[in-house]
Amino acid sequence: MVADTLSRVFAALADPTRRDMVARLAGGDATVNQLAEPYEMSLQAVYKHLRVLEDAGLVSRPSAPQPRPVRLETEVFDLMDEWIERYRRQAEERYRRLDAVLAQMNEATTDEQDGSTA
Repeated sequence: MVADTLSRVFAALADPTRRDMVARLAGGDATVNQLAEPYEMSLQAVYKHLRVLEDAGLVSRPSAPQPRPVRLETEVFDLMDEWIERYRRQAEERYRRLDAVLAQMNEATTDEQDGSTA
C-alpha cells in the first residue's frame, strides 16, 4: 500500500506544472480559477492536473458549494519524508564507513612515510 501511494505521489510530482501547483498551495488554499491563472492552458487541463494530484493524495477539494478551495494534504509529505530519510540514513552510514576506511588508509600511509624517513 505504501509503495503504491509513493509511486502515485512521485509520478504526480514528476510534472513541473503539478509541482508548481503544489508549491503555490503550500502558501494557502486556492480555488481552481486562482490556480489556473498563471498557466496558458484550458481550465479542463488544470482540472486534469488536479485530478492526478487528488488521486495521489496530495490535494483535496472538500465537497462544498462553488468555488471549492483546493487544499494541500500534508500527510503525504510525511510519508515521502520517512521514505527519503530511510535512504538518506543508509547513505550517510555508508559514507561514515568510507570516511573511516580512508582515515585508516591515510594513517597507514603517514606511518609508512614516517618510518621510511627515520
